[in-house]
Amino acid sequence: MEDDIERDTELALDLLRRVPVDRMEASISSIIDIAPHITEDLLGQVDQPLKIAHDRYAKRDFLLCDYNRDGNSYRSPWTDRYFPKLSSGCKPSKMMRDLEVEFNEAFDIYRDLYYEGGVSSCYLWDIEDDVFGVCVLFKKIQDRTKRGEPMLGNWDSTHILEVYDITEEGAVYQLTSTVLITLKSVGVEEANVFLGGFFTRQDTREMKLSGEDHTHLTNIGSFIEDMEDKIRAEIYALYFGKTNDIVNLLRIRSGVSSRAEGLPGRGLLVGDLKSSLSFDSLSASSYGEDEEDGEYYDDEEYDEEAEYYDE
Repeated sequence: MEDDIERDTELALDLLRRVPVDRMEASISSIIDIAPHITEDLLGQVDQPLKIAHDRYAKRDFLLCDYNRDGNSYRSPWTDRYFPKLSSGCKPSKMMRDLEVEFNEAFDIYRDLYYEGGVSSCYLWDIEDDVFGVCVLFKKIQDRTKRGEPMLGNWDSTHILEVYDITEEGAVYQLTSTVLITLKSVGVEEANVFLGGFFTRQDTREMKLSGEDHTHLTNIGSFIEDMEDKIRAEIYALYFGKTNDIVNLLRIRSGVSSRAEGLPGRGLLVGDLKSSLSFDSLSASSYGEDEEDGEYYDDEEYDEEAEYYDE
């Protein structure tokens, strides 16, 4: 039975690597309907676009993942409450909770400076003596349609760290980062393009604690910042570098064409974009560890002022 679960999970993962990001959730649901026996294994290895929930006590939004989930409820990092209400949900130790509050305050400033909006959440948990885990999440929706421009973009980044070999001088930090990105045109029929994919990168560093900082916040913050810069540079080279090549090629082919001859050129541009920037060309070969589950609201339906859960 275990061999069947492992085999079917590998087959499902291989299939999902070829699925566009915007169809990921529907594809996972279809696979689970066909093979319910691999549900836990599959959801634990597949990254999906992050979902947003609202903490009505703190009047702040937070992000959902496997590390703040207990059953069908999710714990808010702002108030340590579960939504929907769960009386016996798992919670971090007092030491981890104090660190979690400090991490959320610091990364909220980071989010505002780097993303100029969006939502961030941090979750911490004990693994064993002198070993703990950290999950840092960022989500940014860039909607240009409200300004009359036909572009809608989404950035989801998940950073999972394991901190071990902790001493008074420093520790070892193992980081796995996954970024899901989508970009699509809206309301432009002759140039309807969707670009999407994900990057997964891993790195390990041994760093010393500086000054009086015994929370590891400085080391983890700089580590995540460096990793996001690297991934952002790769995305820039892949998206915009290839797009520039395609546009330049289109100009060469089109020459000084008339407006009537420009319509086939548009079709050529769309075709080259879809083939060169397909999901396969953007996808990494491995999946991260976090899971987003439950029925909440989509990006397009998101309303900051709404309250979603009653206790």
